[in-house]
Amino acid sequence: MAPGVLWARLALPFRLDHVNIYLIDDGDGWAVVDAGIGNAASEAAWEALAAGPLAGRRLTRLIVTHLHPDHIGLAGWLCERFDLPLLTSQTTWLGCLNISLSPGALEAQVYRDFYLEHGLDRATTELVATQGHHYLKMVRPLPPTFRRIVAGDTLQIGGRPFQVLTGDGHAPEQVMLYNPTDRLFLAADQVLAKITPNVSVWAVDPTGDPLGLYLRSLARLKAELPGDAFVLPGHQLPFGGLPVRIDELVAHHMARCALIGEAAAARPCSVAELVPVLFPRPLDPHQFGFAFSEVHAHVNYMVGRGDLVWRQPLDGAHRVVRA
Repeated sequence: MAPGVLWARLALPFRLDHVNIYLIDDGDGWAVVDAGIGNAASEAAWEALAAGPLAGRRLTRLIVTHLHPDHIGLAGWLCERFDLPLLTSQTTWLGCLNISLSPGALEAQVYRDFYLEHGLDRATTELVATQGHHYLKMVRPLPPTFRRIVAGDTLQIGGRPFQVLTGDGHAPEQVMLYNPTDRLFLAADQVLAKITPNVSVWAVDPTGDPLGLYLRSLARLKAELPGDAFVLPGHQLPFGGLPVRIDELVAHHMARCALIGEAAAARPCSVAELVPVLFPRPLDPHQFGFAFSEVHAHVNYMVGRGDLVWRQPLDGAHRVVRA
């Protein structure tokens, strides 16, 4: 992708069928950015990389951008297999550790109540709370220690400086790397070329405003990075034109807020009733869980801005109306 920067793509068993992995020249080996999901296919892909394109040079360290299983799921295996230190944000480490130590907690009543209280029927709730959360369990046990990296740090990788940036909304304290010399921006999932990163409210933070955090993070990236930075994202193709893409992402979310506002002006709506407003096509349990939580993120953002207000629950479901 640039001198001393390699790009690999690992398969994922979802509609979004791949994750991008980057390898940066680190002197006598390669620093790895992200690990892939925790399954046998990803292990086999890494073995093929090590025996083929990467043969003759070791892996030096693993930098994980955020806590989603398609990025951190194989981190424990990769660190053990190639004797690597793990570098990531503290939020990523603790969030993933919580899931990997208590995978059964994802089926706890608090998750079911989260869906039921916002209008989802019991049968769909059961599907989403079980099958819809399965991907969160595709994480190998993490190594017992890690090195924390925070926004403002500079990582020297192969003699080149990479500034550590962090963003929120898609994942808390998601790590991004920027090399000012070559204007390379490893954006993780914060900015993607053709699709919009998922921005979700989760049951453990039901009144949170991840969309507001995401839009603030985008504004910082637009203000701080040069317009000609070359973006290496976590999915899809690398691209240029970062400021234009950021503007498109903001416009996309504003358009979705407008659709929700129109629906809530006609009648009080639960989050579940708003899902087909933004996602009219059929969704499997995995996709529906993401869609429900993303709609909820837009609703919370609009409530915070004063565009919507919550009504008293009717039949046990919370609903919003336009203010």
